[in-house]
Amino acid sequence: MNDAAPAATLVAPKGYNLEEVTWVHHWTDSLFSFRCTRSPALRFTSGQFAMIGLVVEGKPLVRAYSMVSPAWEEHLEFLSIKVANGPLTSRLQHIKVGEHVLIGQKPVGTLITDNLLPGRNLWMLATGTGLAPFMSLLRDPEVYDRYERVIIAHTVREVAELAYRDYLTTELAQHELLGEMVREKMIYLPAVTREAFPIQGRITTRLEAGTAERDAGVARLDPAHDRVMICGSEAMNADCKTLLEARGFVEGNNSEPGTYVVEKAFVTK
Repeated sequence: MNDAAPAATLVAPKGYNLEEVTWVHHWTDSLFSFRCTRSPALRFTSGQFAMIGLVVEGKPLVRAYSMVSPAWEEHLEFLSIKVANGPLTSRLQHIKVGEHVLIGQKPVGTLITDNLLPGRNLWMLATGTGLAPFMSLLRDPEVYDRYERVIIAHTVREVAELAYRDYLTTELAQHELLGEMVREKMIYLPAVTREAFPIQGRITTRLEAGTAERDAGVARLDPAHDRVMICGSEAMNADCKTLLEARGFVEGNNSEPGTYVVEKAFVTK
């Protein structure tokens, strides 16, 4: 765990739980996922994030990470980038099974269904690790109860960065409890910007041209019946907000639901 404290000497700071890493998977040289134990006392809503990290030199070093795992899952799972000089990710990327991470006790976030007005289709727009909260929501039965179509548009630079692609294209549809709902309602739109791939280009470009809707087999984005969740880089979030508001969408939050929501917590270092 680099210069993080040995597990035997770790004591969780106030407001955090100390959890054991149970699984690590490296998708690429710059992208990985890991799972850890989950305190029975931790409660969250699918789509939320928590402050997670390591104890370094006796102090918590944490960043906001959305849960990949749904609210009902017994473990916690996270998706992270690797940044060579990133204060946290430069250390976290070397985490191993049996080591420990800090998990904040008060998850929060705007990407929850209660922050949206009722609608017909739910669009989830993600770039890179912004997929994480949507992996949580895509495995929450309540999402399928609320919408006729659930469309996950995940855009990355290179094909190898399409984390969870096999799971979304094959395994989720066979899930014992969710499979039927997923087969009937979920539409997966993976896209790549820097390599050859069936769907290419930025999500904003594809929405402006109407190709994203055509690929999904639905009508043009309309606040009368569509709801949108956004999670990506600051630039992507801003561009999507501009596009949506030009079409009459109104941003929702924890105090007043709207026709779209955006998550501003995004790990960049």
